[in-house]
Amino acid sequence: MVSKERDVISQELKKERIERAHAKKVFNVLFISVFSAMLGLGIVVPLLPFYAESLGATGIWIGAIFSGFSLSRAIFMPLVGKISDKRGRKIFIVTGLLIYTLLSVAYIAANTVYYLTAVRIIHGMASAMVIPIAMAYIADFSPRGSEGKYMGTFTISMFLGMGFGPLLGGVIKDMAGMSAVFLSMAGFSIISLLICLFLLPDVRNSSNTAQPSLRTVIKNEMIKAVLFFRAMNAFATGTFMVFLPVVASVLMKLSSSQIGFLISLSVLTIALLQRYFGKMADRYRKSILIVFGSVLVSFALIAIPFLHGFSSLLAVSLLIGIGSAISIPSATAIVAIAGREVGQGSAMGAFNTAMSVGMITAPMISGAVMDFAGIGYVFIFSSAVCFLSIIIFWYLASRTGI
Repeated sequence: MVSKERDVISQELKKERIERAHAKKVFNVLFISVFSAMLGLGIVVPLLPFYAESLGATGIWIGAIFSGFSLSRAIFMPLVGKISDKRGRKIFIVTGLLIYTLLSVAYIAANTVYYLTAVRIIHGMASAMVIPIAMAYIADFSPRGSEGKYMGTFTISMFLGMGFGPLLGGVIKDMAGMSAVFLSMAGFSIISLLICLFLLPDVRNSSNTAQPSLRTVIKNEMIKAVLFFRAMNAFATGTFMVFLPVVASVLMKLSSSQIGFLISLSVLTIALLQRYFGKMADRYRKSILIVFGSVLVSFALIAIPFLHGFSSLLAVSLLIGIGSAISIPSATAIVAIAGREVGQGSAMGAFNTAMSVGMITAPMISGAVMDFAGIGYVFIFSSAVCFLSIIIFWYLASRTGI
């Protein structure tokens, strides 16, 4: 009898070690591949406004080019996330990275604003298959009570890629031109594709239960509050990412390398603080951290029109990075918790769709504000939207106790 009990315990321990090793492999593969993919994407993003202007784009068209990416993401992410809960996640990640690679070359061939917009729309579709699905993959393995730590640690890969990308992209453009920037994006996408294709194991949901609709996911009270926060946070940071290069280059005459450094500093600050504030989210009330971080972002945005020179913009970029680093790990932890009920793919798809809604509206609305009122009012308007959203988020969050 004792021998049988020892055998059972031994088998359970062995199974637990295998599961931990499997989870570690998935985490490491996705961390490296997502970092590489986001590095390639980050190289291009801050330089697109200049590229679009060279093709004759106005402020509204610049907004449309960025919004097209986010719109297609928003449309496809809920669908892809829901299917991945049932059919498996690897196929979507690999397919998305393959399209990433092919589109890198398509950017070079874009010779009109319309062509560039079309490329961005297809790029958004590919993005819907990569980032939210990778996040759902990690959420599958997050232990209860440690969601903030696991999700915060993983999202370091995304922010590191997006952080180093603009800095590297600015240097490459100054040295070799925009074609070299797009070819660099292709190289990093290929690396990510090969890593996932050969090293990423697939996981399928063996449950036969019906997957919830997007409407059902959104009705979850915890997710509802976090989706609102994510949309407004994306509106604020989207305005910063798209229109800071315009302020820095036109009004302050900064170089592409300096602009890339400003954006890199903000995103790298988020990356370096993700794990720390992820652990904080596991210990303290998540909604308070989200509110505090959002207040910092709001104050930083409203300061931008009144600043002069590289040093002052450096301080604001740092403050926006700190504010986002405080709030985002708490939000992703809440989504991971709710995802156990509604499906991680569906939850992460909805979360990233909310981000896309913010990214869609920010360039379009801010582009219109720029055309009709001037670039300074873009940041004042975005700050006001961010501050008002804090009040609404707190009301929604207080009903759930998160």
